[in-house]
Amino acid sequence: MVLCVKYRRQMLVQDERFETFRDVCRGISERYYFEFEKMGSDGDHVHIFVGAAPRYSPSRVMQIVKSITAIKLFEKYPEIKNKLWGGEFWSDGGYIGTVGDGVTADIIRRYIEEQGTPEEKEMYKQMTMLDF
Repeated sequence: MVLCVKYRRQMLVQDERFETFRDVCRGISERYYFEFEKMGSDGDHVHIFVGAAPRYSPSRVMQIVKSITAIKLFEKYPEIKNKLWGGEFWSDGGYIGTVGDGVTADIIRRYIEEQGTPEEKEMYKQMTMLDF
């Protein structure tokens, strides 16, 4: 799953904000029984490798993650609303890919780990692995 911050603003560059995002995802994991495996960010978007029960459609998983993380980030960092003109945290839509038909879980994990150039990884301190 790929989620973009509204207007591609660099809202997740700060380690503290990304840690908050990670903690919120942990809460989502416990409540909805999602399994977050890997996560990477370049500051203005997030790549998430998450597993969910078959009762949740991929679009529902995205909806849950986007809505809860936005609410919690706005609660903890109200100044973000000013930078996003008081609106939404995430851009409309996103990308959802599923495992199967030639795409394995290992391919997705490797993609998240290797995204970005070495310079981008250093500049944005990209996190690639979350332990849930």
